[in-house]
Amino acid sequence: MTASIKVLLVDDHAVVRAGYRHLLARERRIQVVGEAGDAPAAYEAFRELAPDVVVMDIVLPGTSGVDAMRAILGRDPNARILMFSIHEDAIFATRALQAGAQGYVSKRSAADVLVEAVLAVARGERYLSHDIAQTLALRLQANSLVLSERESDVLRLLANGETVAAIASRLLLSDKTVANYQSALRLKLGATNNIQMLQKATLLGLLPTGASRNEVPARRRKSR
Repeated sequence: MTASIKVLLVDDHAVVRAGYRHLLARERRIQVVGEAGDAPAAYEAFRELAPDVVVMDIVLPGTSGVDAMRAILGRDPNARILMFSIHEDAIFATRALQAGAQGYVSKRSAADVLVEAVLAVARGERYLSHDIAQTLALRLQANSLVLSERESDVLRLLANGETVAAIASRLLLSDKTVANYQSALRLKLGATNNIQMLQKATLLGLLPTGASRNEVPARRRKSR
């Protein structure tokens, strides 16, 4: 059967490109027609080979993969580009998708995910690997979830292993008030214990990594 999907691989590591080529060769509908190690080479290869899908790393020497994608889309607005990167942070995926990428796949994904992504993008569909989709979903959730200053204080102290009584004494609150904050935080974050609260708040960007109990000032006024 003749391959129907022509793919251009763009990554600055030749060994990595060889691995991708071998992986994609398992799918008889896919044919890797070219490789490039940087943005200028990627643009020239795209111009000469007219691939159906470009699989490109987001980080390239000199010009980034996002800038390389913009150049390619400037030549052909219908170009289908799949970003394939080690970076799983939401900001990388968001930038790539906003710039025109049809998909974003983490290099930590299972081997068959790249093949599945190429086939989907070739059909004109948008594709995100599971971990990237989850990261973006958490970021969207964070945008609609805000903790008050007092909730943040209580959460940081709970994360540091403080008891309800100790937090109440430190913040000059009643035990019942702190317990209410604790219950509200669990409900708001969808957590069943303090460890899950910390994990979810950190993933959502609501707390800095390694928050210290020294960052929480004592309160002068007791809340009722």
